[in-house]
Amino acid sequence: MKRMCCLVAVCLSVFIVISSRQEAGAQEHLIKFATVAPEGSTWMKIMREFDDAIRKESGGRLGFKIYAGGVQGEDKDVMRRIRRGQLHSAGFTGFGIGEISPKLRILDTPFLFKNHDEVDYLHQKFATQFAQEFQDNGFVLLGWAEVGLAYVFTNKQVRTSSDLQGVKMWMWEGDPVAQAAFAALGVTPIPLSLVDVLTSLQTGLIDAAYATPLSALVLQWNTRMKYMTRVPLANVSGAVVVSKRKFDSIPPDLQEILLRNGKKYMDELTRQSRLENEKAIGTLIRNGVTMVEVTSPTTLKEYVDIGREARKSLVGTLYDQAFLDNIEKTIAEYRKEHSESQ
Repeated sequence: MKRMCCLVAVCLSVFIVISSRQEAGAQEHLIKFATVAPEGSTWMKIMREFDDAIRKESGGRLGFKIYAGGVQGEDKDVMRRIRRGQLHSAGFTGFGIGEISPKLRILDTPFLFKNHDEVDYLHQKFATQFAQEFQDNGFVLLGWAEVGLAYVFTNKQVRTSSDLQGVKMWMWEGDPVAQAAFAALGVTPIPLSLVDVLTSLQTGLIDAAYATPLSALVLQWNTRMKYMTRVPLANVSGAVVVSKRKFDSIPPDLQEILLRNGKKYMDELTRQSRLENEKAIGTLIRNGVTMVEVTSPTTLKEYVDIGREARKSLVGTLYDQAFLDNIEKTIAEYRKEHSESQ
């Protein structure tokens, strides 16, 4: 009996040691990830699938610890925490991407893109260069996950830039791209943090904002604005990144799993985001938001010229002239090649 008790004790000890090692292994490469995207959103559903996939494929050695819904703050707050080592990874909007590489903010500049095909073409042409920008600034790109085409929402009909006069427009506080865009439009915006927009719409501090259709619904901004101008102000970039310091601490086999699945799931997120933004337009209409169509060639050209002026004003601040010329030339080439289908 004594021998049996000893045997049981030894087996139990071995089991505890093995379990402890397995648990330690599961925590060995835990990536602390933060995003402003709320739980229940498509963003978070895809991120959970991404996490499940890498945990399964790595045998539990690799996974995310996810902080959703902005509990770690907005992009600038999350960036500070990553640099302090408190977080390792994030789902950033263009604002956060610009904290890593200012020149990549060109992707969020006004009236640069007319549609998703142009966005995809530019990303394909500059894929290597864009990824290197992250690397050179201490981050590894796991995948682009755009927020989508953003439109101007107002409480009066806006077709031309002159219609924006007198509008109390929101601007994301500290965003040089938004500042340049509204300067070119002749608008003096009111800078506020993202979390203050709804309250400010309710109190009348602002009466206009820019957002993707889905974002306007999720954030409930649509309940305080009557119109959406159907000319994309900008394509709002998004990306999932991990600090290079954290990435380099992960074994090569797990790096490969992380990168491969990152591209797969972020591509899927972009696809679903585009579909949901299209559906959101229908929901906005049913909820009382009127679409303001802009068909005048003169007005459309005016917006193109405004975009060009805004991008030019950011030369020397975010990027150089050669980079801007290359981006605009690439989009112009695409439009020329596809002019018959546009």
